[in-house]
Amino acid sequence: MSATVEVVPPPGPAVRRDTRALRLRPRAAVLLVLASVLGLLAFGWPLVIQAHSSENLAHSADAPWIFVALLPLLLGIVVAEIAEGAIDAKAVAVLGVLAACGCALRLPGGVSGFEPVFFLLIPSGRVLGRGFGFVLGALTIFASALVTGGVGPWLPFQMFGAAWVGFFAGCLPPARGRREIAILAAYGFVAGLAYGMLMDFWFWPVTTSGTQFSFIAGDGLAANLHRFWGFYLSTSLGYDLPRAVTNAVLVLIVGRPVLNALRRVARRAGFGAPVSFAAPAGATAARAPTEGH
Repeated sequence: MSATVEVVPPPGPAVRRDTRALRLRPRAAVLLVLASVLGLLAFGWPLVIQAHSSENLAHSADAPWIFVALLPLLLGIVVAEIAEGAIDAKAVAVLGVLAACGCALRLPGGVSGFEPVFFLLIPSGRVLGRGFGFVLGALTIFASALVTGGVGPWLPFQMFGAAWVGFFAGCLPPARGRREIAILAAYGFVAGLAYGMLMDFWFWPVTTSGTQFSFIAGDGLAANLHRFWGFYLSTSLGYDLPRAVTNAVLVLIVGRPVLNALRRVARRAGFGAPVSFAAPAGATAARAPTEGH
């Protein structure tokens, strides 16, 4: 009598679940690109106007139109994903909860550049996807502006800046453990400075006239950027450093538990799990005897 030996194949590598709450399908990706192009034009159009142009350089004139164009694009991204089945009610609920948390985190902001709201955007974009991070960043700034009364010509530019912070957090290379935390902390530091630089750039053409750092319409792109760089280093770097340091320190201290919590929520919500319907086992067993008659 010979014994039967069952050969068990060695376990393969663990399959990492897709935790993205918003997957960029073609229509949503096009809308996101359009929103980003709109943002780039909103920030950079003063650099390409002519020296004797009669265009109004004050962003207070064009900000309402940018805001009116941005909201439908953001809504369109979410609606397009709902229509294509890439985002469900659970993802929308998570988006609302995180936006509310970000709004609360922004309440103590504005003191010496201390703005902890960006810390939440970084792990959210990392875990839930770059599309989710983009929408979350813009929605968080919009909601917090309504709560704090911070609605003004700067609002659409802040929404773009925060949206890009969340988006690029989802574009970071894959990593785990301490390496992941180090990457996110470094990104948080750079993102804090980049956001402040963008916010300076939107008002720089109209607030530095008559100084050595003045914007000169029609001058070369390199010359204007050189003057802006001098303006930023001498006036705003000291204000933006606390934001950058806050991002990095918060990621190093509480980044791991926040990442684990978001991944646990994503696993339980099953954003990437296909939906299927099956009859209960009891119903199948009860129906089986009657099929033979």
